[in-house]
Amino acid sequence: MSDFKISGVVPPVVVPDTPDYKLDVPSFERLINRLIDAGVDGLFFLGSSGEVAFSSDARRDHVLTEAVRIVDHRVPVLAGIIDTETERMVEQGKRALKIGVDALVATAPFYALGTLQDVENHFRILHKELDAPIFAYDIPVCVHVKLPWKMLAKLGQEGVLAGVKDSSGDDIGFRYLCEANAKMGHPMSVLSGHEMVVDCAYLSGADGSVPGLANVEPYGYVRMWKAAQAGDWESARKEQERINEISHIFDVTKGVAGYGAGVGSFKTALALMGIFSSNTMLPPVKPLEGENVEAIKKVLVDNGLLES
Repeated sequence: MSDFKISGVVPPVVVPDTPDYKLDVPSFERLINRLIDAGVDGLFFLGSSGEVAFSSDARRDHVLTEAVRIVDHRVPVLAGIIDTETERMVEQGKRALKIGVDALVATAPFYALGTLQDVENHFRILHKELDAPIFAYDIPVCVHVKLPWKMLAKLGQEGVLAGVKDSSGDDIGFRYLCEANAKMGHPMSVLSGHEMVVDCAYLSGADGSVPGLANVEPYGYVRMWKAAQAGDWESARKEQERINEISHIFDVTKGVAGYGAGVGSFKTALALMGIFSSNTMLPPVKPLEGENVEAIKKVLVDNGLLES
């Protein structure tokens, strides 16, 4: 199944909710259509930006069912099957595939932590049990395991992995992985999840990006990808610098951290822009309000994404 390839901009889609914590389907539809209209190359649902860790099985199924319906084969759909242990991820994967997604994205297990050999075996089991392309999601800040680039390269060469979504912060390891992937004949799609250094990832050999900020500003990321493909690195750098000014929605807030500051900023920006009907967060995280909303609004206004 490693024949599956994807490149370009693949946003990790933020999921809107009504104030009573139900999926806000009209807002979801507005966001997905806006991303596709902007020219993205795929969509990743139920990742960190999609609040997968806060989502019940029923909610995950609902999100993916609506996502597959709305996307309607216009771009590939990747689905996170992120869970505590291997067997849970196998169950999540089977349900996601039945709904109709194109590829699956899995972290290392993150409850009963084991050895790296256990982690490698985990991905081999997913490959064996699930008839679908598997992407390894490297996000040690959340799962407390760093996926070594040599292990990822080996699993890619053997056809166990179709790709990697890197959110590790390890720029050296990422560069080594891109170089190894090229030397092996490019068996994997290697994607960067660091939205503020996407231009550098492309220069390192990344096949694409998975930028959460693309929920708010997809057009700039699409332009950056096209510039990089054309070898126009100066335009790519300038686009990245413009986007980085928008990224200050993350750091103008006060008294919040983690999901509340990150995904909370995405949802608040999308609500201010009229794409979401509210900035509701799933419990126990509270939505941003008051001065924090005004601070994010100022960043959007200053960068031309919202009228004053």
